Amino acid sequence: MDLINIIKKIESYNCNLVEITGGEPLLQDNTCELISELIEKKYQVLLETNGSIDISNVHPECIKILDIKCPSSNESHNNLKKNLSFLTIKDELKFVIGTREDYEFAKAFIKSENPIIDHEQIHFSPVFDKILPKTLATWIISDNLNIRMSLQIHKIIWDKDKRGV
Repeated sequence: MDLINIIKKIESYNCNLVEITGGEPLLQDNTCELISELIEKKYQVLLETNGSIDISNVHPECIKILDIKCPSSNESHNNLKKNLSFLTIKDELKFVIGTREDYEFAKAFIKSENPIIDHEQIHFSPVFDKILPKTLATWIISDNLNIRMSLQIHKIIWDKDKRGV
């Protein structure tokens, strides 16, 4: 869809919040333009990005949810640490945790990088069918981490392999 039709579709909903996600949205040529146009139209815009692409051109009013890839993803080498310098107090970090090694990586990353965002805006999410939410919750509580645990609710409500929900 072109930008005009995307915006028309968004305007057809009774909602003022738009989250742009799915794969890596910054791979699409006009994502930053779409974000800016939506913000100009007074939408609150969230961008969920995998952190492998420079976010410096994303509109400053957009809430960025930066996914920091952990070791078990085999993508942690793609984390662009310079993206941390473009985060603001309203932005968020997300770590998808699949192993104890991932958990320790995420804890160390938060401590060593000391991101500007509040720890309440740091999310640890268990990899669905790989680590039990209870296990991750136990680790977080044991370490007294002041972070949020997030679940992939769409995989709980619908079939875990269903796309587009």
